[in-house]
Amino acid sequence: MAERTVLTSDPGTLARDVAAALVRRTSPEADSLDPFLLMLRSAPNPRAAEILRAGIKSHVESHLHDVAPELRGTDRAAMALSVVAGFWLMRKMIGSTALNNADETELARTLERLFTLLLQE
Repeated sequence: MAERTVLTSDPGTLARDVAAALVRRTSPEADSLDPFLLMLRSAPNPRAAEILRAGIKSHVESHLHDVAPELRGTDRAAMALSVVAGFWLMRKMIGSTALNNADETELARTLERLFTLLLQE
């Protein structure tokens, strides 16, 4: 979880940057992301899920709270991370035809609007 692959640090462009990185990293031609696979495969194990929750909270959610302090005390950071994980799962792992055949610019725009709602006041 040390390397950031989707989240950035500029609050002014966070929604756009996350959307663009997510579309780029989940492209059918993109390399797979082994840490995401590890997370997905480990989650059913209660102890592994506990470790994952702690890691996500301390590394990912805390980064989002630092970049967007208005998210503290809300569930919006967790919702944004759920969108990231769900989009990743549907596009990269399951290979959703609709998502993989969609125009990547439009995908990024739609995700940006969604992340704007979740990540900004």
